[in-house]
Amino acid sequence: MRTPIKTLRLPAIALTLVLLLQLVFTGVASGNERVTLQDVGAAQFPRYLSQLKGKKVAMVVNQSAVVPDSENAEEYVHLVDTLLNKQVNIISIMSPEHGFRGDKGAGVTISDERDPITHIPIYSLYGHNKKPTSAMLKNVDLIVFDLQDVGVRFYTYLSTLHYVMEAAAEHDIPVMVLDRPNPNGQYVDGPVLDLNYRSFVGMHPIPVLHGMTLGELALMIKGEGWIENADQLQLTIIPVRHYHKQKAYRLPVPPSPNLPNDTAVSLYPTLCLFEGTDVSIGRGTPLPFQIIGHPDVALGKDTINVSSSTAALNPKHNNATLRIQKLSAEDALGLSPTWWVRSYNAFQQTHTPFFTRPQFFDKLAGTSLLRQQIKDGFTGEQIKASWQADLAAFKKQRAPYLLY
Repeated sequence: MRTPIKTLRLPAIALTLVLLLQLVFTGVASGNERVTLQDVGAAQFPRYLSQLKGKKVAMVVNQSAVVPDSENAEEYVHLVDTLLNKQVNIISIMSPEHGFRGDKGAGVTISDERDPITHIPIYSLYGHNKKPTSAMLKNVDLIVFDLQDVGVRFYTYLSTLHYVMEAAAEHDIPVMVLDRPNPNGQYVDGPVLDLNYRSFVGMHPIPVLHGMTLGELALMIKGEGWIENADQLQLTIIPVRHYHKQKAYRLPVPPSPNLPNDTAVSLYPTLCLFEGTDVSIGRGTPLPFQIIGHPDVALGKDTINVSSSTAALNPKHNNATLRIQKLSAEDALGLSPTWWVRSYNAFQQTHTPFFTRPQFFDKLAGTSLLRQQIKDGFTGEQIKASWQADLAAFKKQRAPYLLY
């Protein structure tokens, strides 16, 4: 077996699965130490660049695939530009939800295009096809995957990774995942997905917060046989240098338009469940995923106006004034069911419908049980307690695939 190498900033190349790299990349540090952009897989050029030479490479990337500027370490440049400067033959780019430049709102269908500067074709994996087609993979020798994830099951970059790996296995194309830190990596929390609720916002039987990087999840997807022809896939992981899950990591680039800062990334796992309710989480405001609000139900004492934008073309309660509660990262460490329970109770007191999209709520939760628990009056503590047995089983299942 070949030792995986941690993430590059580019989409997937598959080689052989190996778990020995945790011996090489163990780096214990105090909790206030940070992993930096210099440590991400994509920045470890000596570990993978030779594997790209002489290959026709397809990149799965977006705006988050950045590496330090070789002339100024305080600045960053896109991985595609860096690899082109290193004479790597990139013949195509594939982009996930939000597009190659990360400027499209959630759920917006994205078309294929061509980069105006390099003239490289950019194929959308969030349009008519979520899985790379034979035409997209024509003449490709290697797929390099480099996307910044946020460690949440329903964040769709994981689903894109799944389909990229599956298509690569079908076409006998190696995949290389350039790993990046999980900014929510210290948490394993939430309900484990019931496969009856499998969708593009939840494809695997893992918790909402899985505490894994995309490199580790790629190993698990292959090892657990969650894709067709998993045994045929050649998978290589380029790990993050000197990383462990308690290390802080400040994202240099927002991973998507409505996660503009570290606070939003921290609150996202809890607040995203409100997308299945009538509660706004701030889309169409200056504070996406940093507030909860409603025009009629007073969830807090502050107010804010909602309007459409490129990041939220048709936000919930558009053109309304919300009565909001502003939140900080400390208000939801991991998942915080208390916010769902409190909000539901406030809606009940005013006889306002709460679960306006119950099926979508269940897809995000990966189960209908959570919605029923909230309706039945469970406390946040009782809801959390109900997850623990499944979380313990998941931690055992994931153990062989952990790199950090």
